[in-house]
Amino acid sequence: MGDSSDSVSIDMETPSLSGKKRVLVGLCIDLVTKFDDPEYVVETCCGYVSVSVYGDQDKPALVTYPDLALNHISCFQGLFFCPEACSLLLHNFCIYHISPPGHELGAATISPDDPLLSVDDLADQIADVLNYFGLDAVMCMGVTAGAYILTLFAVCFPPWRGSHDFLLNDSKFCFDLGFTGVFILLWPQMKYRQRVLGLILISPLCNAPSWTEWLYNKVLSNLLYYYGMCGVVKELLLKRYFSKEARGSAQVPESDVVQACRRLLDERQGLNVWRFLEAMNGRQDISDGLRKLRCRSLIYVGESSPFHFEALDMTSKLDRRCSALVEVQACGSMVTEEQPHAMLIPLEYFLMGYGMYRPPKLSVSPRSPLSPICISPELLSPESMGLKLKPIKTRISLEV
Repeated sequence: MGDSSDSVSIDMETPSLSGKKRVLVGLCIDLVTKFDDPEYVVETCCGYVSVSVYGDQDKPALVTYPDLALNHISCFQGLFFCPEACSLLLHNFCIYHISPPGHELGAATISPDDPLLSVDDLADQIADVLNYFGLDAVMCMGVTAGAYILTLFAVCFPPWRGSHDFLLNDSKFCFDLGFTGVFILLWPQMKYRQRVLGLILISPLCNAPSWTEWLYNKVLSNLLYYYGMCGVVKELLLKRYFSKEARGSAQVPESDVVQACRRLLDERQGLNVWRFLEAMNGRQDISDGLRKLRCRSLIYVGESSPFHFEALDMTSKLDRRCSALVEVQACGSMVTEEQPHAMLIPLEYFLMGYGMYRPPKLSVSPRSPLSPICISPELLSPESMGLKLKPIKTRISLEV
């Protein structure tokens, strides 16, 4: 494990769905299906975006954004169908699942006449979605590429930053420009910050692609462009998402979650995935924006994730007073599907700091993951996790 002394490391066995657990899963399915969960097609400044809404829209909003070639079914279903997460999230939030363009269920191939979108365009689409639903400040949850888009939305790193910083450092220029002009220049950097209450990021990215990643993505991009979602592409994507243990071997069959993801990848249009990959391969470094980020951040990463180092690097650039890192052992990038139970306890403590979580009535929903009936007290001790844990403050002032 890397240098992550302030992180929490979790090693968990995947629980079996038997007995009472099956009952709780049934309750989760009832919770999901009892709402009128429409799929909206929202017109944005950069084309149309599909948004699936789950829950009561009067509740606080949780916005999700999936990784490359995934949507909310293949990226977040494991977490949201986890019984304890069902009580924690679906009973206390309205979930807005944003799909990258062309990644929604049943999506047709995007017309080649449509311009390629940049990561900045994708971040701007999120703002248009929030405006469409009349949402102000929201909680955000993203996986890898989706985590980068949501973080970019939070920091709103302007395209001109770096090459024109000297303008704002020149006092004479600022005086001549006046307050209004300086405000206009700073507006791209300020415009979205107050709209993000907190970030829940899984195997996130914050740097521009390294030469190795850029070349790897170019190979994958060419395969997608010329051959679509062929077998080689699916294998490369599964290595991106899951640990070697989950993917199996000649002696051990791949896990059910990997098999399900493989089937869902068959439904993706290769050219639509290629567009998203091209945007991510042209992303910029947003490290400077992280240092100025005011919202709280909770980062998860699997120790077998190919983005493990990137997640540790991103954590080191965030303010330690308002960020926390959870490393999940024997897990790949997509913790939401491979080990969703490992997310529950840190997630609940994180959300309780905002005053957003109220334990639901036991007669209506599954029990809280911190209920003594569900989890023995000794399992909550730091010693049971094999680490020394530092207290994490998660309360935030909404004043910016």
